[in-house]
Amino acid sequence: MRPMRICIIGSSRFPIREPFAGGLEAHTHALARRLSERGHEVTLFAAPGSDPTLGVEELAVEQLEPGTGERSDTSYPPHWWMQEHHAYQGLMLELMRRGHERFDVIHNNSIHHLPVAMADVLRIPMVTSLHTPPTPWLRSAMAHVSPRAVFVAVSRCTAEAWRGTVVSQAILNGVDTDRWVAGPGGGPAVWSGRLVPEKAPHLAIDAARRAGMPLLLAGPLLDEEYVAREVRPRLGDDVRHVGHLDQRALCALVGSARVAVVTPDWEEPYGLVAAEAMACGTPVAALDRGAMREVVLGGGGVLADPHDPAALARAMVTAAGMDRDVVRRTAVEHCSLERMVDSYEQVYRQALESPREAA
Repeated sequence: MRPMRICIIGSSRFPIREPFAGGLEAHTHALARRLSERGHEVTLFAAPGSDPTLGVEELAVEQLEPGTGERSDTSYPPHWWMQEHHAYQGLMLELMRRGHERFDVIHNNSIHHLPVAMADVLRIPMVTSLHTPPTPWLRSAMAHVSPRAVFVAVSRCTAEAWRGTVVSQAILNGVDTDRWVAGPGGGPAVWSGRLVPEKAPHLAIDAARRAGMPLLLAGPLLDEEYVAREVRPRLGDDVRHVGHLDQRALCALVGSARVAVVTPDWEEPYGLVAAEAMACGTPVAALDRGAMREVVLGGGGVLADPHDPAALARAMVTAAGMDRDVVRRTAVEHCSLERMVDSYEQVYRQALESPREAA
């Protein structure tokens, strides 16, 4: 098939590089890399400091400084909000002027509202991935979106959450099962991800102690107030935070664990850490929220009732006894990066074939 010139709009807040700030950044990196390996010409617009091997053009997130009068205006939004708005506004105006000369299709992989709001002024199609449940800013941008707009949700659960606003096709996120390789298991339980309230690592700590298992936490401390209140007081000899790890180190840690614990305290849109653990052969014990049941299939782990405080501990004990070869095979068959990229390529080509009026 003919290679495409693909523009990917990534995060302006966190660089697309290891160690990843979260699943969105890891997903963007893997998608851009694999599309390039397949022969497509990929340009990624993302935060300064992103991996230069991805063909990155940095978003201008540091160019707008508020004046004295603006700082004194009580209605002035947070500075980071204005920086993001300025960066995406500049990018969309540039794509409006010359995007059709450089690209065949745009993949909006950000969660900012401006790419969606301005998609109709472009002369080339845009595919937007929905990585979150409905948010006010994104819903507002979609209120007047063209019927030509193409939306992809990262799970059926997320697609259903957006159904009252837009119609979207579900393409489950994928992991590179050549990089996330099987490990020996047998070590302490592991929890990985951003240490923030909606990921609720404190619930993993409580469950691990109830199950009598030591636990290692890995990930960035992105909410210091939450960590100081709920996580640090729970640390001890049996529960440690090992830092924010790159993919190689995280794969080794997860692969050595007897069980991976996933504790979403919200409607998890996908749950990449569960798929990563399964690819390492490490069974998953997860709270049954959001898309967890789409990721943690029967051979990959055990789901726990989020309303039963003891259920997660029981799930950890049960999952720890599962066949690691079966867990790994489940990930290869259902959570692969190749399947995800195949599906996105098909969506891009369908978008290119749809008639589009000149802007």
